[in-house]
Amino acid sequence: MKVYTKTGDKGTTALFGGTRVPKHHIRIDSYGTVDELNSHIGLIRDQKIDELSKKTLVNIQNKLFTVGAVLATDPEKAILKNGQKRLNIPTISIEDIELLEKEIDFMNESLPAMTHFVLPGGHQTVSFCHIARCVCRRAERLATELQEISPFEATTLQYLNRLSDYLFVLARKLSHDLKADEIEWIPEKNS
Repeated sequence: MKVYTKTGDKGTTALFGGTRVPKHHIRIDSYGTVDELNSHIGLIRDQKIDELSKKTLVNIQNKLFTVGAVLATDPEKAILKNGQKRLNIPTISIEDIELLEKEIDFMNESLPAMTHFVLPGGHQTVSFCHIARCVCRRAERLATELQEISPFEATTLQYLNRLSDYLFVLARKLSHDLKADEIEWIPEKNS
C-alpha cells in the first residue's frame, strides 16, 4: 500500500463511503483532532507510568480509532435504503464509556478530595495528560458542531466527554504517583 495517493493534491479528501469533501470540512477537522489526541495519548503511554494505566491507554487509543471512523463516515453512504448498514463501521458502546467511569472511580479512591481547580503541570508526564485533556475537549467541541450538522451515535460524544474526565483524573493520579506538586488555583481577591 502506497502512503501517497495524490488524490488530495487539490485540497479534498475522501470520507468512508467515497464522498469527497474539502480538507477544511468540519468532519475532517473533527476526526483529525481525534487523531491528534490519539498521538498525545501515545506520548503519555510512552512515559514511566503504571501498567494498568498503560493498558487502559492502549484500549483508549483503539477506541479513538473507532471514534475517528464514526466521524469519517458519510452518513448518507453508511446506510442502505432498506435500513441495513452498508459500511462495516464499529461504534462506541455504553460498556466503553462505563470502562472509563470505572477507571475514573478507581483512581479517585486513592486521591485526596479536590477543593480547588489545579494548575496544569508539576511534572512533564502530568503536563502531557493536561495537553491531551485539552485536545480531547477540542475534539469534543468539534464533534458537537458536526453532530448538529450531521448526526451520529450519541455514544461517540459521550465517550469523548468521559475521556476528558479520565485524562484529568489520570493527571491527578500521576501527580500523586510521581510525588509532583499539585498547585491549587486560588483566585486573587480584588483590592
